[in-house]
Amino acid sequence: MELRTLLTFSRIAETGSFSRTAEQLGYSQSAVTMQIKQLESELNTLLFERIGKQVKLTQAGNRLLPYALELLETLQKAEYSVREPETITGQLRIGTSESFVISVLPPVFASLQEVCPLVEISVQTALVPDLFQKLRQNEIDLLFFLDEKIYFPEWVKVLEHPDDIHFVASARSELACQKNISTERLLQEPLYLTEKGISYRYAMEQTLAEKGIELHPFLEIGNTDVITRFLLQNRGISFLPEYVVKDYLDNGELVILDTEYPKVTMWSQLVYHRNKCVTPQMQMFMDSLIHLLGSSIC
Repeated sequence: MELRTLLTFSRIAETGSFSRTAEQLGYSQSAVTMQIKQLESELNTLLFERIGKQVKLTQAGNRLLPYALELLETLQKAEYSVREPETITGQLRIGTSESFVISVLPPVFASLQEVCPLVEISVQTALVPDLFQKLRQNEIDLLFFLDEKIYFPEWVKVLEHPDDIHFVASARSELACQKNISTERLLQEPLYLTEKGISYRYAMEQTLAEKGIELHPFLEIGNTDVITRFLLQNRGISFLPEYVVKDYLDNGELVILDTEYPKVTMWSQLVYHRNKCVTPQMQMFMDSLIHLLGSSIC
């Protein structure tokens, strides 16, 4: 039983595809098929069910998988133990949102650059459902997202961190010093919102819909940095995670509005696929982000 064959086996379990595995590992599809046939012959059992274009683990395959992952992870740890961090190479693929890329992740990336400068980091931003799919298809290694607490059996969750969402405005806004601002008064202001489908916007819309209130934002855009620029110019209000505007709150340019709207808390969550072999660069990213946020590991 060769380790490279176990790697191919575990990668097919991740991706659910012989062709995608071949592409990722740099093999021909026939070579991948041959490796699995040899492994099945050696173990005298069928490891995958091939029904049409779907590839799923058999019961025997499910029993083998945790042992294969344990062996591969032990090998990676052994290799890592004798290498200096700056010699770690390879890719690190992160799926996340633009707001995290702008506001939270820069110090994590900077830390990784100092410790392992040869690692190549790529970031893909999209809506959370699209990122879920990328994680399932092994197109990203780690998923860092903001939503209500979500659990799936195929995930390993390593971080949950609470993030409060607020109505915010310029410190020069006439609403800045008012208390218990009514929703009706709040929505008289020009409203700048992230695009539909974002978790915290959806939660806010549902609360208002219960009161029969429909939103008519002046601007919808996925980039929270653009929204913040309008707020700094005192052009209206927005509903944003505190981490997005923290620096401007700290220096007094923006304020959290005191409203009658109930408190909304979402959760920053970091996950990877349970069939994923954790690489040194993945572990470093996870450790750095956990240290930055001071969050507990689930």
